[in-house]
Amino acid sequence: MHLNNFVQHQTGIPLNQLSATLDLLNADATIPFIARYRKEQTGNLDEVQIENILKAKETYEKLENRRASILETLENQDDLTEELKLNIEKTQELAKLEDLYLPFKKKRKTKADVAREQGVEPLAKMIMAQQNLDLNQVAKKYFCKDLKSVDAVLVAARLIMSEWISERLSARDFLRYQYANHALIETKVIKTKKGEPKAQKFVDYFDWSERLKKIPSHRFLAIQRAEKESFIRVKLQLDDDYIFSKIVDKLIKKESKEADQIRLALEDALKRLLLPSLSNEALQNTKKEADEAAIEVFAKNLRQLLLAPPLGEKGVLAIDPGFRTGCKIVCLDAEGNLKHNETIFPHAPQNKSNEAIKKISTLVEAYKIKAIAIGNGTASRETEALVKRIHFKNAPEVFVVSEAGASIYSASAIAREEFPNYDVTVRGAISIGRRLQDPLAELVKIDPKSIGVGQYQHDVDQSLLKKSLDRVVESCVNSVGINLNTASYSLLSYVSGIGPGLAKNIVDYRQENKGFKSRAELKKVKRLGDKAYQLSAGFLRVKRARNPLDDSAVHPEQYQVVKAMAKNETLKVIELIGNKSVLSKLNLEQYCSDELGLFSLQDIVKELEKAGLDQRETAKAFAFNQNIKTIEDVEEGQLLPGIVNNITNFGCFVDIGIKESGLIHVSNLADAFVKDINAHVSLHQQILVKVLDVDEDRKRIQLKLEKTLS
Repeated sequence: MHLNNFVQHQTGIPLNQLSATLDLLNADATIPFIARYRKEQTGNLDEVQIENILKAKETYEKLENRRASILETLENQDDLTEELKLNIEKTQELAKLEDLYLPFKKKRKTKADVAREQGVEPLAKMIMAQQNLDLNQVAKKYFCKDLKSVDAVLVAARLIMSEWISERLSARDFLRYQYANHALIETKVIKTKKGEPKAQKFVDYFDWSERLKKIPSHRFLAIQRAEKESFIRVKLQLDDDYIFSKIVDKLIKKESKEADQIRLALEDALKRLLLPSLSNEALQNTKKEADEAAIEVFAKNLRQLLLAPPLGEKGVLAIDPGFRTGCKIVCLDAEGNLKHNETIFPHAPQNKSNEAIKKISTLVEAYKIKAIAIGNGTASRETEALVKRIHFKNAPEVFVVSEAGASIYSASAIAREEFPNYDVTVRGAISIGRRLQDPLAELVKIDPKSIGVGQYQHDVDQSLLKKSLDRVVESCVNSVGINLNTASYSLLSYVSGIGPGLAKNIVDYRQENKGFKSRAELKKVKRLGDKAYQLSAGFLRVKRARNPLDDSAVHPEQYQVVKAMAKNETLKVIELIGNKSVLSKLNLEQYCSDELGLFSLQDIVKELEKAGLDQRETAKAFAFNQNIKTIEDVEEGQLLPGIVNNITNFGCFVDIGIKESGLIHVSNLADAFVKDINAHVSLHQQILVKVLDVDEDRKRIQLKLEKTLS
């Protein structure tokens, strides 16, 4: 099958649209660039559709590479017949391709190979042919030093027959279908491990049974983890009698002595070869599906986290709270530059709260602080309460900020490069403050797995996870647009067409030349050629540039049409930007060309209406219930404010201001059936919840969504 037809079959996207998209991908265009600036060619496909085309393309290439490898191997082995070649060439599934190759695949010496060396393969063929032979007499012809009885000869023949049966495509397809549609996944607790403390989180799966086809991804991954940690054993169960009878019906022509031998060979083939192999394959397929579902959840959460409302360019005092070691304080200016740092000790054992209050008050005035960011780790609630006792002249807003991953950043090479003269505690506080100012700019410096918004992220396919999360980060960075003169190396590396190498060169150029004055100046950066400029320019912003379009999502290749619009309206370009009354009346069809159609022109007008503005909402302050400090304070029936801090397929977790997050099960998100969790809640959303149940021993809190607060 041709690539285009394969991709069309996989995605359902019309051939003309996906063909143009494949051409762009083959020319190394990025997904964000294609989705934003090549809408005419693709027929306005979005990033998700383009990514699906790319995934289908990668699947096709993997299939074709494997097909070519198998054909070459078979040809070299002199095993490639015309019929086999035809079957291999028309197969469009990797598993079936491997089935066709299986009989010829070089493998370790098998029991069947030993039997062949003993010379009984002709007898095995005769038995399978079911010619109603006198097996006792025929078997004697195959006596040798290793096979000195009829039974021994027949056992050897059956080993060869078992291998043949296990390699039959019809048997393998039948068993695959049975595993996919009728298998039960069963677990048994390992009694010697049952009482261990770590085992208690898996207690629900100690003796569990469920249809493999129906098992939710999170439950399968939990079971897999429990097995990996040796708390349970897992196996798949099928109706063995039904399977045996169905395959026997295909193998046996009539009742005979040979039929009895075939039955024995089939029993051996199932027990020793087919069931173990295809059971593992079924588990691997389910694992792959579970991984994909978990990664999709993680990707959705990460997107929401990265696009969380920023505070913007305001001075921030950030506090990384602690008890014995004190609270680390940093003061950041509006651009996130470190201006001051020190440590205060307001809590036990030092209890220097008055001194801490005076210090915070002084720093807020001295550095014109507009907001205070408090990490949500140890001593967070106590520090928040302390800050809210302070009588400021100009009271800053107070935010509690997630610390997830801050320690990873503070010990990273990026942090050491940014702040070589400060220790990890200061870097951690800086990260907390900068997260409030711009979550996207700060969180891209951290491995997404460390941010803590995933579902079994350490159990899924790590290469698939990384690829998916990198695409999410790339999508978010490019959808927001990046300030070319302030963006970190980490942020720049995710810009379309840039990557780590060019990002470093951009930063070096920026330092040497005191910033960029225009987008066009990018062409002066070392090794940044025309292609990289084309792919990246539209996603980079230059504030206060001579050309106002340099601070917009309008691509440089589209500048001329904007100039034409302004000229036709007898305006300067700067006068056209934000002029909604004029922009709304433009006749866009008169600006259409072969390269630029209505899709792109509508995007240009939309951008001109708000050029340079961040489309994310602004961060809003939030207050937890001040009477709830630990799980012992939580009682059934309470109404509590909270913030959604993780979303899974089975519900969402909510920070109610204590160490333990509460869970709103999917059934408690709404009175009706919930098909899509994200339609009811989003990450970092402020909500009001009702406490349904508190299990202090297991540290679990069950909640119900009452209403959204933001």
